[in-house]
This record gives sequence, structure tokens and C-alpha cells, in this order.
Amino acid sequence: MHGPDKPNGMPPLHPRPAPDFMEAHPSKPAIAYAEPLEQASARHMRAWKVWLVAGDCFLIGLAPVLVHMSKGPDGQFPFHPVSINLLVEVAKTFFATVVIMIYGTGRPGPPLYRSIRAFIRDARHNQLLAVPAGLYAVNNYLKFAMQLYFKPTTAKMLGNLKILVIAVLMKWVLKRTFSVFQWEALLLLVAGITVNQLNYCKGGGGDMFTAAAIVYTLGSVTVPSLASVYNEFALKKHMETSVHEQNFFLYFYGAVFNLLGVFGVMAFSHLSWNAIFLGHTKVTMLLVLNNALQGILSSFFFKYADTILKKYSSTMATIFTGIMSAALFGHSLTLNFLIGVTVVFISMHQFFSQGGVKGIKPSSKAHGLVPSGKPLHFTPSPSLEHLRQRSENDLVSLDGVLDPEQSTVNVRRPLLPK
Repeated sequence: MHGPDKPNGMPPLHPRPAPDFMEAHPSKPAIAYAEPLEQASARHMRAWKVWLVAGDCFLIGLAPVLVHMSKGPDGQFPFHPVSINLLVEVAKTFFATVVIMIYGTGRPGPPLYRSIRAFIRDARHNQLLAVPAGLYAVNNYLKFAMQLYFKPTTAKMLGNLKILVIAVLMKWVLKRTFSVFQWEALLLLVAGITVNQLNYCKGGGGDMFTAAAIVYTLGSVTVPSLASVYNEFALKKHMETSVHEQNFFLYFYGAVFNLLGVFGVMAFSHLSWNAIFLGHTKVTMLLVLNNALQGILSSFFFKYADTILKKYSSTMATIFTGIMSAALFGHSLTLNFLIGVTVVFISMHQFFSQGGVKGIKPSSKAHGLVPSGKPLHFTPSPSLEHLRQRSENDLVSLDGVLDPEQSTVNVRRPLLPK
């Protein structure tokens, strides 16, 4: 026996080691792991947006009930409205502070609530949020001024124009693109809401053609629209910044502006500080809490979804309120309501099934593609693509994910995951 193992003297056979799978197919493991990750991310975002819409519908639907319950026997508010605005912003600021103390901001160094220098540094980093905070404060006072010239239903009718103004501002400020079908869907949304409200606007709503009425109308349409769009821009401009930190400064700036508004009312109306805050009850505190939760939820809408989804959510809340009023208080559902609801649902389906975000045609040779050929977009929301694609250099979010030679072709895909 010449060999140690074989009787015929042949050396032992050792199986030839197989080439390493990672070396032979460097992109295959990424593809294998990317597809379930992408699917899990899509499911997570779908569930997150469903919860956002459901919570927003509940809070907006509850608000009219609380407002009605907070009125006195004479049908007037026993408190000054500006105090509600300030208390809402203070409540949101307190909530954001507690959240930051629990979860932190993700930034190195001392937290902002322990260091003046850290507070100033973070305030400068989030200084863009002062713009929507100031616009929201102005809008709070425009809401009450509108009631001097229009009936509430007429003011609400004029507010429907905000949908189109928001779409134009998103195209201008956020470089967002909409398909022809989506523009038609937005027009349908305005028509559906208007048809629903026509039944309640008989008899006019005051002199709509005085100089003051025109100014207030333009302000009530443009100011909140610009505030919402710029808020979305400011939140998404620094996606790496914690949403809790951004919320804190948005609410902090809002509290400062509303405090200045209270001082202005005290000076012009000759009211004392105590007189501003008289007349509050448990119901008004619930109203403050409800409005604060609405504001907090809106920040997550603008950060992880978009302003259009927020408007559709608010519309759904109005429909929900009408149905609940019929079920609980015996209010009749008019033909206008049923037609308007039908048009709104058609508009919603048309808008979200006809994605108009500029996309990128993927290359089959590019690494990091799932077998279906879809590129990986590791962003919190598909609606963020219009921010990442302002220039050709911004088209590639991960090295080797996209083929720059084919990055100029536009494709259409739905905004929301199916």
C-alpha cells in the first residue's frame, strides 16, 4: 500500500472547493436580501399611512363636536379664541419635549434641553420651520376674521380652492410633477366637496366683493396652502434629522408667534392676561388636546407622506363626520352629500392609481435590482423622489443602484404602494 488511504496507491481524492458564491455572484446576495426588505418596507409604509389617515379622520371628525359642545347657552364662545391657539402650541411643545427626553434626537453631544449652545445650534439647523410656524399663526387669526364677512359654510366653500393652490405650490416649491389624470382628480375633488356643501350655502354669505373680504379670501386660501407646502419642504429637506426634533422646533416657533399674537390682542383690545384665558372648561381642554394631536399627526403626514394625502384625509374626515351625524343625531343625508361622496371617492382612486412622480428607468445590468427590475428606493415615502431628483447628480441614492445612462427616462408608478 503506497498510499495512506487507497489500497491501489492512489492519493486520496479531495473534493475541489466550490467557488465562493459571493465572489461568483457579487450582486445575487444583495438581490436576495433586497426583495424581502423592500416588500417589508412597503408593508410598513402602507400600514403607517393607513394609521395616519385613520387617526386624522377620527380627530378631524371629533373637532366639530367639541367646538359645538364648548359653546355657551347663547351660542357664543365663553373664551377668547386666541387663547386656544396658544394653549394648543404649548401642549404640542410640551409633548415634543417629553418625546425628545425619552427618545433623544440622534445627534451627538448634549441634548438641547440641557445646553443653551446645543439649543441654539439645533434651532439654527431647523430655522426653516419658523416660516410655516408663522404662517400657521397668521392663518389661525384669518379663520376668525373670515367669519366677519362670510358665513361658516361660505368660508368653507372658498377654502376648497386651497387644494388647487397646494398642488400648484407643490409643483413650484417641491418640484413635484402631476400627470394629467392627477390634475383632473384634484379638480374632481374640489367639485365633489363643493357639491356636498352647496346644500348649506343658500342665501349667500355676506358681501364677497368688498376690499376687506377679497383680501381675507386671498389670505385664507394662500397662507395655509403655503404653510403646508413649506412645512413639507422644511421637514423633508433634512430627512436625516429626527422628526421629534423637527416637531419640537415647529411647535416652539408656533408658540412664540401665537404668544406675540396674544400680546397684540391684549394691546389693541385692552384686555388683561387673565381675561384672555377666562371661560375655559373641561370641554375646551379636550378641544385643545384634540387640536394638538391633529397638529402632531400633520407633521408625520408632511414628513413621511405628502400634503395631497393630508387633504384627501381631511376630506374623508368630513364624510365620516356627516355619516356619524346622521347615525347619532338623526341628520338627513342629502342627495348633494351622496353625489359629493361618490365624486370624492372617484377622485381619490384616480389620483393615487395614476402616479405622476418622475421616475427612473432601471438598467437590467445595474446592481441592487430586485428580480422584477424595480430599483431600490430606500426613502421613507415614494413622494420624496421629487426632492432627490432635482439634478442628475441626485438621481443615484446608492452606489451602483441605478444606471446613469438610462436615468433620463420617465416612468409612471403609483404614489402609494399597492
